Amino acid sequence: MLPNLDHLTISTNGVRLHVVAAGPEQRPLVILLHGFPEFWYCWRRQIGPLVEAGYRVWAPDQRGYNTSDKPRGRDAYRLDALAEDVVGLIDAADRRKAAVIGHDWGGAVAWRLGSLYPDRLDRIAVINVPHPRVFMALVRRSPRQLLRSWYMFAFQFPSLPEWVARRNHWQTMVEGLLESSRPGTFSDADIEQYRNAWSQPGAFTAMVNWYRANFWRGLGEMGAEKIATPALMIWGARDKFIGREAAQPSVDLCADGRLELIEEATHWVHHEEPERVNRLLVEFLGENRA
Repeated sequence: MLPNLDHLTISTNGVRLHVVAAGPEQRPLVILLHGFPEFWYCWRRQIGPLVEAGYRVWAPDQRGYNTSDKPRGRDAYRLDALAEDVVGLIDAADRRKAAVIGHDWGGAVAWRLGSLYPDRLDRIAVINVPHPRVFMALVRRSPRQLLRSWYMFAFQFPSLPEWVARRNHWQTMVEGLLESSRPGTFSDADIEQYRNAWSQPGAFTAMVNWYRANFWRGLGEMGAEKIATPALMIWGARDKFIGREAAQPSVDLCADGRLELIEEATHWVHHEEPERVNRLLVEFLGENRA
């Protein structure tokens, strides 16, 4: 069950983000970063347990998504700008540091934060997205991963992805969610929430611009430096989009990293195995906590 939620509008890095907040304000801050094609709602099964474990939780709609600002142009969605948004959220919460948990593109932002702003992070948890350098190397050498990433190439075309996605009231998007997840993962009510978020003016183009801005340039710019922030990777092994072979090499780029494979889960592991994911997150966040 969700705790009481506050809906905030936070100005950061030149944009205004819609942020769902829960938990006592004085508690340690945890920021939850969704991926494509979701929004804050994807964390509904994590917010309550994290609050119960003693945290203040912020779950933003990242720039371009749902009711947050949608700046024009693909360059507004470069990873560096997305990471700076999160630093601004930490500042807005009047904190020096926060823990960051990210899934999919939200995980890519977490990796970038770990590279650029380790002094602003307590720890990071990344769900089903590899370190960008590992992912790009895998795309270049693996025909199987290249095939799995076909949609990322398709998203580079102007206007066409938007037209395809909007047909039949987002049915292509819905089918993508249902076909890549375990049966029953997304209810009709969940799908309606997503349709409403995708239908926000300018949202879908902004969402796709994350791919247009970063697929070749932003992801390839990640260096080989070790991620110093303590890191947990949770990986649903039946991910349709990215092979599990990207998981361990990503953890190997962390000075203090750990991998937890969940064999029976897909890319949407935080939806499918919420109790297990929540336990792993709470344990990880609580390690060495005073």
